[in-house]
Amino acid sequence: MLANHILIIDDSKVVLTWYKRTVAKLENCTASFFLNPEEALEWCRAHEPDLVIVDYVMPQMNGNAFIRHFRALPGKSEIPLVMVTASEDLMVRYAALDLGANDFLAKPVDEFEFLVRARNMLALRRSQKERANHAAWLEAEVQKATETILQQEQETVMRLWKAAECKDPETGAHVQRISHYSGLIARHLGLPASEQDLIIRAAPMHDIGKIGVPDHILLKPGKLTTEEFEIMKQHTVRGYEILANSSSAVLQASAEIALSHHEKFDGTGYPYGLAGPDISLFGRIVAVADVFDALTTERPYKKAWDLDRTVEHMKGNRGSHFDPDCVDAFFAEWAEVLRIKETFSEG
Repeated sequence: MLANHILIIDDSKVVLTWYKRTVAKLENCTASFFLNPEEALEWCRAHEPDLVIVDYVMPQMNGNAFIRHFRALPGKSEIPLVMVTASEDLMVRYAALDLGANDFLAKPVDEFEFLVRARNMLALRRSQKERANHAAWLEAEVQKATETILQQEQETVMRLWKAAECKDPETGAHVQRISHYSGLIARHLGLPASEQDLIIRAAPMHDIGKIGVPDHILLKPGKLTTEEFEIMKQHTVRGYEILANSSSAVLQASAEIALSHHEKFDGTGYPYGLAGPDISLFGRIVAVADVFDALTTERPYKKAWDLDRTVEHMKGNRGSHFDPDCVDAFFAEWAEVLRIKETFSEG
């Protein structure tokens, strides 16, 4: 067991000599002794005592002033502190208590009383440390449990995506690009780190509803008829129905994205013709990521567009198809867009 450490401040060399002799009678204890309270405070900036004994009457700084400065130091608010005073003035003690003193010793200090009070204060300190250690252990356990849940959620997402992949010709690289494009837009928009992480995890499920689209429509190499397109548009609602009502934050976000990523900023999208901020922010973000990737990727029914044509189209539809802020955020990170496109290429 680590030794307890006592800090003692008194401006009398004779008194400090008595303390040194007396502290030696405490089991498993070490001590630091200071004549000058300002030097003691400086020592406290780099060290953490388990108990502080401070005299009230000192020329450089009285005991109450020391307590005020000591309690203001980071991590020093709960360390047991005993003030030694010969004063019978209750106002001095009241002030000390208000500043954070835990107990008092009267001058001249009685050895038996000192040893008993020191043991009691050190027992209090041990209890504080045990609680802190237990809280840290609990926090670590919660963190481990949370990581396990997140891993399980991500596995669920990827298994759902693999099920959809059996029907949808889009590749795993497409899903990775959408995920990372969405993350960089969220980052540039200033979303909290937790929201950035959430959209990265949720975006891969944007087209899960295509699992319910008939193959002759989903895999058709040419342009869809009006009737076929109406059926295709239902993949947004089907995706929402598959993912909605989950207790998982990732699947809830995935449901929101699945339903809204084909809405357009001017209200001409589907399935509900929502406009502007009525469209969820995650849906507006993924709309930019999805269209950019669709345009720059070869599909069975189209050739890939070159980057110049794609950029012109995306910027030309800023405010009509796309949320202007999301478009601006996307192109503000253009070097990162190109890196993601190269890293998660089809080959």
